[in-house]
Amino acid sequence: MTGRGLKQKVARLRQAYAPNEQRPLEGYLKAMGTYAAVTASLVGLVKATGRPVPERPSAGDVVLLSVATHKLSRLLSKDAITSPLRAPFTRYEHPIGSGEVMEQVRDQGSPTRHALGELVSCPFCLAVWVATGLTGGLVLAPRLTRLIATALTAVAASDFLQMGYAVAQHAADGGDKDK
Repeated sequence: MTGRGLKQKVARLRQAYAPNEQRPLEGYLKAMGTYAAVTASLVGLVKATGRPVPERPSAGDVVLLSVATHKLSRLLSKDAITSPLRAPFTRYEHPIGSGEVMEQVRDQGSPTRHALGELVSCPFCLAVWVATGLTGGLVLAPRLTRLIATALTAVAASDFLQMGYAVAQHAADGGDKDK
């Protein structure tokens, strides 16, 4: 099938899938293809280096990578400081507290730009990519990956402690009562 034939097929599929809404299926296909290529590259790199793949990860590594994935996904997709990374694909709307911002995906431009905007502004979507990278890192460079994941986990724990402290302080000050 030619490139033009594939684009026409995707256009027909998009119309059948969401007749009353523009969905960036072409962009989603490109994102999935990129993810598959990155994953295949990680597998190839593991095989080329001869690094042993554990039969199953330890429970400690699963917990560590889970919390690190959560934190890095939120940091990349919501943190105000990382907004320049998302700016080509999103538009700032308003702050949502704790150093995070709400952004809207830019609808103008290509379906690829729209799909990337959804990916980089959604912590749930980005978590798949982050977890894949951290898991690959656990095989290729386990000590460094654990160190980075430990730092991210410490930051996530600190975030929850900061929020808990703010709630406790608010309650100690009388909550919503007027002074």
